[in-house]
Amino acid sequence: MNPDVLTFGIEEEFFVVDRHGHLSQAGDDVVDAAEAAADDHGALQHELTRSQAEAATDVCRTHGEALRQLRDLRGGLAAAARRRGCRLLPAGAPLLSEVDPPSITPNPRYERMAEHFGATARTSLTCGCHVHVAIPGKEQGIRVLGWVRPWLPALLTLTANSAIADGYDTGYSSWRYQQWSRWPSAGPPPRFASLDEYESIVDGWLRAGSILDRGMIYWDVRLSEKQPTLEFRIADVAATPEEAVLLGVLARGLVATALADDAPPPELSNEVLRAQLWRASREGATGCCPHPRTGDLEPAKAVLDELVELTAPALEAAGDLEFAREGTARLAAEGGGADRQRRVFAERRRGEDVVDLLTGSD
Repeated sequence: MNPDVLTFGIEEEFFVVDRHGHLSQAGDDVVDAAEAAADDHGALQHELTRSQAEAATDVCRTHGEALRQLRDLRGGLAAAARRRGCRLLPAGAPLLSEVDPPSITPNPRYERMAEHFGATARTSLTCGCHVHVAIPGKEQGIRVLGWVRPWLPALLTLTANSAIADGYDTGYSSWRYQQWSRWPSAGPPPRFASLDEYESIVDGWLRAGSILDRGMIYWDVRLSEKQPTLEFRIADVAATPEEAVLLGVLARGLVATALADDAPPPELSNEVLRAQLWRASREGATGCCPHPRTGDLEPAKAVLDELVELTAPALEAAGDLEFAREGTARLAAEGGGADRQRRVFAERRRGEDVVDLLTGSD
């Protein structure tokens, strides 16, 4: 492995559901039990509600390493859930209609968020996938952030996995993205002229009370507050570990390509980018996606193929090129998580069937 290849890590959020597919309150217990039985790789964490669980890889250098860890982490959580009569659900939004929202995890920060943001915190039930890619420093991170912004719609199509929600077809491939956008600090970041401009916006949010702390900077891509990384927060939790790692290697490829490019970040207004992301959330991996350079709609397959070729030198240096080409070809041929959800749902119009698909149940 080339020592200059950027490291990366992946975080995944999941729902914990009962045997029927409805949200369970056992998320905290599942995390604690899985953590007690886990090996030394990765980390398991509690989430905002008691119906969720989170897993995070260690710092990874290869896609094989990330894939092994995600499989192990998912497997550990799923086993702990089964022991409690529950299932681990990798979906961007709850599949079945719920009478009441789940309880907030008993954590002072989460309880403060729930009190301050009310229904936004209690009903924005979503599970995402976050990719951290190492950067040399925050100043370079600001330039890279501007460089990758036009590719956010393409990245959103990769793991779109929330077509079915509340028992019906939402008409979106990523309904999670629409729900998540209700947070005041969510959505695409602007093209920042400097780190000072980034910090001035965050300061304004804090002064206005639209965020309670810097952990609530929810832009689709942001400077991480805890690690020297650029954090991509655009994606649904992937239906499979392979699709999550595909997102990870393409995000890493974009960052590496941007760091090697001296050109200034492209001009793209936030108004236009927000509209492009709306379209990408609607269409998913087998629909159309706005082209990052022209803004015109093209098949998502063509845009993803161009992303792979643009980042090919970085992907090849990291040993990811064949994995990325195979992954995007498989998405084009078989569809992504949202497409698989719709195919199963169309047979009997039952969200329970989609739960069975995603949890691997018969």
